[in-house]
Amino acid sequence: MLVLLNCLAMSAFMYLRRFDWVLLTLVLAVLCLGMFNFYQNGQKAAPIIEKNFYFIIAGTALCFLISLTDYRIFRNYSTPSIIIYLLVIILLLITFLSSPIRGSRSWILISDFALQASEFSKLAVIILLAKYFSQKHVEIYRIHHIIASGFYVAVPAFLVLIQPDFCSTMILVTIWLAMLFFAGVKRKHLFMIFLIGIVILSISWFFAFKPYQKARILAFIDPYIDPRGVGYNTIQTQTTFGAGEVFGTFFSGDQKPLILVPERYTDFAFAAFGQRFGLIGVLVLFGLVTAIILRIGKIVSRVDNNFAKLFGLGLITLISVHTFMNAGMNLGVLPITGIPFSFLSYGGSHFITLMIGLGIVESIKLKEQ
Repeated sequence: MLVLLNCLAMSAFMYLRRFDWVLLTLVLAVLCLGMFNFYQNGQKAAPIIEKNFYFIIAGTALCFLISLTDYRIFRNYSTPSIIIYLLVIILLLITFLSSPIRGSRSWILISDFALQASEFSKLAVIILLAKYFSQKHVEIYRIHHIIASGFYVAVPAFLVLIQPDFCSTMILVTIWLAMLFFAGVKRKHLFMIFLIGIVILSISWFFAFKPYQKARILAFIDPYIDPRGVGYNTIQTQTTFGAGEVFGTFFSGDQKPLILVPERYTDFAFAAFGQRFGLIGVLVLFGLVTAIILRIGKIVSRVDNNFAKLFGLGLITLISVHTFMNAGMNLGVLPITGIPFSFLSYGGSHFITLMIGLGIVESIKLKEQ
């Protein structure tokens, strides 16, 4: 028994010593900024803070739990990644049985929580593509591999599109393109894909885009076309963000209420953060997110297998696209979308997805370094 306890203690010590605490600390730092940002909204933010705290605990626990598993099950076998992919497809199909929320069937309601299957589909696609491209790495130049990988993405992307959730669809496509690029696809093939994408988007504008989607894009070009309608959110977010100036209302001692923006805990949390903490706070925030991305890149770059590298690059793409798309819409340089800012915005499904992904990154470090 004593020998067993000593072995367990030694294993726990080795685990804790090799765990990448820097990565987790960077993530927790951004989460703390997000929680403090919510706290500044006053007493009415208490339910959001409480729920987000539970999400942070659950997500951190999942990160540790996933890190204890062996990521090589995905690298060495195709079945686990296919099972996860199929489970996500089933979840996406179940969303169509749920009641619509704000005109979209994107959530599966479980008690007081809303599960967004499209977020989990992004991680499932990253795992599946990392496995596929790592297997076909030498032959990735062959056009049928591009078509096959595109089909794997097209199935969940189509189900997400008809929810409708155009932005999450575009993120799935972006992940595919980024991983194709890093897998070594020929430039002429990538160029052809972009041309086909432009043609599809052009056709979609006339036959597939809904009126509200067209209105959002037009409002992005000139929000003052309809300042009290579709352009209202863009104007309000720009005004809210600009009110923070360099030091923000928090550091300047100006504790005036936030300019009213909708969804200040989710879609427009970045605008609220910008007003409270100004340009200085925003630079710190982007510095932390950049450090998270670089840390993931550093971990996977030291591993001598393509699955780990491609998975890390896929996760980096997911975090980067969410962060910069959300920041772009809050600054008025991108159309308004329902995309959360990674680790800053309130949102359980996106956060849990990221923490599972980080758990796999930690597993990569523990098993390979």
